Amino acid sequence: MKYYIEKTTEYGFDKAIKIVTEELKKEGFGVLTEIDVQATLKKKLDVDFKKYQILGACNPPFAHEALKAENKIGAMLPCNVIVQELDNGKTEVAAVDPVASMLAVENDELSDIANEIRAKLEKVIENI
Repeated sequence: MKYYIEKTTEYGFDKAIKIVTEELKKEGFGVLTEIDVQATLKKKLDVDFKKYQILGACNPPFAHEALKAENKIGAMLPCNVIVQELDNGKTEVAAVDPVASMLAVENDELSDIANEIRAKLEKVIENI
């Protein structure tokens, strides 16, 4: 099973970040964290890397339900969405597939939540 949902776009990197953030918001997600992998690798390792950003997206009502169903599920939150610049000048957006993630958690209550979040993330990716 693939652990992500992805799409390659013609958007430039910065425009893709903006559009992803807007589409996440439409589906009830906020971006809690933004990790600039390129800058971090340069600072910590002094290596050059492509533009690559990790957005930690959270849908509070669903996160709350998941936490009530499984008190350690916070170890798997938020839902990460990556935006990366490809060699061909295009930009790829990929989101974690929460259904694939939840396979490791033996809790039937999470199945419905994971499926609903997957549908929302698929819609985000589709609308980019």
